[in-house]
Amino acid sequence: MGACVIEVAAGLVERDGQILITQRKAGSHLAGLWEFPGGKREAGESWEDCLIRELQEELAITVRVGELRHETVHHYPEKSVHLRFYAAGLISGEPRAIDCAAVAWVSPKDLSGYAFPEADRELVAQLAR
Repeated sequence: MGACVIEVAAGLVERDGQILITQRKAGSHLAGLWEFPGGKREAGESWEDCLIRELQEELAITVRVGELRHETVHHYPEKSVHLRFYAAGLISGEPRAIDCAAVAWVSPKDLSGYAFPEADRELVAQLAR
């Protein structure tokens, strides 16, 4: 069974000591769970360009992509996900829930109060420390 690996770039967008998280919309894979915003990398696209495009499409914000903060490969029964989480600074825009159910600014220590996909849990635990 050669499950395809989906490459996803996600952003740790921080402002005033809080981190931006988004809620997956109904009908999507892992619907209702919270995550760090981002999305699937397209062929020939750099991870950084992917993150900039996805945050523009999903939240109408422009970000500056910083350092790679965490990387993981997670295997779900139906697919595998290769995730890269980058530090990201907000350049312009105020996040709006365009392609997600909701957005929230959360203090790192409060992240554990939100339900995240398994693939994000290690990072959530790191950030909460």
